[in-house]
Amino acid sequence: MIKMATKKTSMFTLTERLSITAAGTDTFATIDLGSYVDVGDRQALQVHSVDFIFQGTTAGETIAATLGGGGGVNIQLTDLNRGGLVFANDRALVASGRLDYDADGYLINSTDLYPDNYGKGSDDGRFVVNDQLYVTGATTVLASNKVVNVTVRVNASIVTLSAKDFMAIAIQSTAADN
Repeated sequence: MIKMATKKTSMFTLTERLSITAAGTDTFATIDLGSYVDVGDRQALQVHSVDFIFQGTTAGETIAATLGGGGGVNIQLTDLNRGGLVFANDRALVASGRLDYDADGYLINSTDLYPDNYGKGSDDGRFVVNDQLYVTGATTVLASNKVVNVTVRVNASIVTLSAKDFMAIAIQSTAADN
């Protein structure tokens, strides 16, 4: 078996909080990877897992109080800026989640890749060679003067790829942009 990547660091966690302030409107944030990805050294970010944490207007407020009625919250992490939510077959999609709340008070976790867990081995993971990760979120309802906060936690490490592997991932990422 040929080893695709050589780890340069142990696993670490990157976090970003997205505050959704309006229903029916996509909200955006970015995670800057400029310090982690280096084209000249074939250095990439290896994503091992992604978790989404849903909270209300304050850290202690429930999602039920924030949404006020039946509704849902979508959240996605991509390695290209798509300008909105994407379908699960989009190659730029790194992780995705949905939390639904119905009028009877039930919380339901819907999934396409959530929680996204690629594994912790040297070849397990999603390799990212772009300089940013993009977070997109939206909610279908929101109570008056409330904010849905979704924290994205990316567990990752920095790796060095072979020249062929780095080029293949870069081409795939560029091709995914079309």
